[in-house]
Amino acid sequence: MKYENPFLQGNFLLGSKQAETLYHDFAAKMPIIDYHNHLPPKALADDKNFENITQAWINGDHYKWRAMRNLGIEEKFITGNASDKEKFNKWAYTVPYTMRNPLYHWTHMELSRYFDRKDLLSEKNASSIYQSVSETLNTPDFSCRNLISKMNVKVLCTTEDPTDTLEHHQRLAKSDFDTKVSTAFRPDKALLIDSDDYNGYLDTLSDVSGVSIDTYDALCDTLKKRISFFHDNGCRLCDHGLSHLYAETFTDAEVKSIFKKRREGNELSEGEANKFRSALLLFLAETYHDFGWVQQFHLGALRNNNSRMLEKLGPDTGWDSIGDYQQAESLSRFLDTLDGRNKLTKTILYNLNPTDNAVLATMIGNFNDGSIKGKVQWGSGWWFLDQKDGMEDQMNTLSNMGLISCFIGMLTDSRSFLSFPRHEYFRRILCNLFGEDIKNGELPNDMEWIGKLVQDICYTNAKEYFDF
Repeated sequence: MKYENPFLQGNFLLGSKQAETLYHDFAAKMPIIDYHNHLPPKALADDKNFENITQAWINGDHYKWRAMRNLGIEEKFITGNASDKEKFNKWAYTVPYTMRNPLYHWTHMELSRYFDRKDLLSEKNASSIYQSVSETLNTPDFSCRNLISKMNVKVLCTTEDPTDTLEHHQRLAKSDFDTKVSTAFRPDKALLIDSDDYNGYLDTLSDVSGVSIDTYDALCDTLKKRISFFHDNGCRLCDHGLSHLYAETFTDAEVKSIFKKRREGNELSEGEANKFRSALLLFLAETYHDFGWVQQFHLGALRNNNSRMLEKLGPDTGWDSIGDYQQAESLSRFLDTLDGRNKLTKTILYNLNPTDNAVLATMIGNFNDGSIKGKVQWGSGWWFLDQKDGMEDQMNTLSNMGLISCFIGMLTDSRSFLSFPRHEYFRRILCNLFGEDIKNGELPNDMEWIGKLVQDICYTNAKEYFDF
């Protein structure tokens, strides 16, 4: 039996006539700029087709993996050696238990928006959906590029390490793909001087760049060389995933000595590692300014909490959580140092701990100096916060303590080619916030002006901010 789910259709998440008008007449038709994600560029360059829905939808998705583990499903059906169909069946079994988690909405939006499947996924219809969607994914109209085009994505930015050759981006730049595909420079491994494999990473970076990295100055020169290479290949953004910003005092001599000590295979104290990170972050941020890039900082994740599963599966497999780091003082010192040197480029800050919402909402106002609209941005609800409550909290706090009209909107931060309905999810929530205020008399019933603001947040602000 087919169970219709009208909760996803038409006026889903829109609680007033005003919200309906804002969404359907203004937000829905805007293109998408997805300026931060982790899509594999090779799949886009090859324009591959996924063999089945598990490969497109479950592999690599640690949101789904965590839900399945919570339900007591064995790891072999998640990241193990079970067949793709068995893994899908276990996910289908899990879905009815995800009610009130955003996965329940996202799952059914993705089935509906890409494949026109409006029945509710469960173990009862798992076999039918697996077969029909997998067959669809094998057709030319559902190749990776066409999955992107179906969602009206005009620009997307993947995320690459400085060692990346960017060969797939170069192929895409020469292709006839209508969506602009760029990248973001992600040099986190160069900052992790206390990691076990740090010297091995520097050796790889040295091989790629053709520079022997035996001194701190050589490291800086190499990273600048890689930034220039990324820039020549169309990159205009960087990204850092950090627990918090580092802003320790240091001298050049100290930093050079710390780097030499580590390069010789010696262990560092936490204080030494933090001085190094502080120095290298400032160098990178000043270089981003020189190249005219936008810098992004994703702050607050406590990663790899389960050491047993980290040893078994590696990082980025679903064992991270929200951290409770102190953010304000070091973030302020870092931004203030750059501002004082006239080296503060456009900056986007994301927090993972909702306790820090007001901190970031007010911090951006300290460094918006009138030179650029929304120069320093507080980014959209991220990771554990890219759900209804998290997005509403972020937008309400930004409205109260800043200007939501300058906000550059949503991004997927996803590894999945099927995640782009999250932009629709965000837009519906945004329109509902404005619609409720209009209905309650807290905003004027000026649909043309408020509709323009909504379109700005959905698309135009990002287009102008990144100069896409």
